[in-house]
Amino acid sequence: MLLIHHGSRDPYYNIALEEHLLKNQDEEVIMLWWSRPSVIIGKHQNVFAEINLPFVRTNDIPVIRRLSGGGTVFHAPGNLNFTFIFRGEPGNMINFRKYTAPVIAFLNDLGVEAQFAGKNDIRAGGLKISGNAEHIYKDRVLHHGTLLYNADLEVLQEAIRVSPGRYKDTSIQSVRSKVANISGLLENPPAFDRFAGLLEQHLARYYGPVTDYQLTLSDHQSAERLVGEKYRSREWNYARSPSKYEFTGNVLWSGQSLTCALEVRNGHISFAHIDGSRVPAVWEDLSRDLSGRKHDPDEIFALLKKHGLLQGDDSETFPLSLYPLFF
Repeated sequence: MLLIHHGSRDPYYNIALEEHLLKNQDEEVIMLWWSRPSVIIGKHQNVFAEINLPFVRTNDIPVIRRLSGGGTVFHAPGNLNFTFIFRGEPGNMINFRKYTAPVIAFLNDLGVEAQFAGKNDIRAGGLKISGNAEHIYKDRVLHHGTLLYNADLEVLQEAIRVSPGRYKDTSIQSVRSKVANISGLLENPPAFDRFAGLLEQHLARYYGPVTDYQLTLSDHQSAERLVGEKYRSREWNYARSPSKYEFTGNVLWSGQSLTCALEVRNGHISFAHIDGSRVPAVWEDLSRDLSGRKHDPDEIFALLKKHGLLQGDDSETFPLSLYPLFF
């Protein structure tokens, strides 16, 4: 079993590295890591229904679709991620309790009364401190999870704050839970790096013997190829799933009431209808022009400018007040 060390904080690279190791590394793997602020959505989720789009765009927070299913999580300093890549047991490939057991034991030893809860959470005192997901590739299981240690929970909650009921589709929707930092549950919490080191030592004893493994040039190149070909692409992160959905939105903007209905297929708008309480012909023209366009802020922003609907500061970037009309 390999214990992998790497210092990348690039969320695109870190997500790609998991896929590379799952599909190209024959040995079983344990890896602890963390990324700069980023929103990581499940493979089968509708990205716009899971994120606070104006907040993540304004704060330059990447949104990345991972290989596994499940719900949306927020990665950032203070949030430790753990990855296990093991050979699975036939007939028992998906087993969240099995793979969270050593982490729960570690937290209990540390003084946190942690337990498995729901479908794939670790909770303490009813509060979520870890979300987990799994993916099967041939006879191998990728299990990965988060550990909220001393993360900025206000940023986390704002990045994934959504208005429910605006999207109609068959995607997996996240279950929003009250969360807590592990450090806040300890009388004398160790520093983040010390916490990570203690967990690594625990896992090495639990699964031992383990061999320290340094990523090779080939590992890096393979992960970087996945970043370029997949994990930075709009097609994977935004248009991948679901293949079709419907959206309804409404706002009061510039003194007029606006409503919008969209149907989207494979990331492109197949139908649009916008009603405006003033100058309805302009909104009808925009509705026709939206057909066939990407359901994307930059694409819609360009059309708003083309139709002369933006003035002053609104002409510089997508107006915050218009996001609820289209997303």
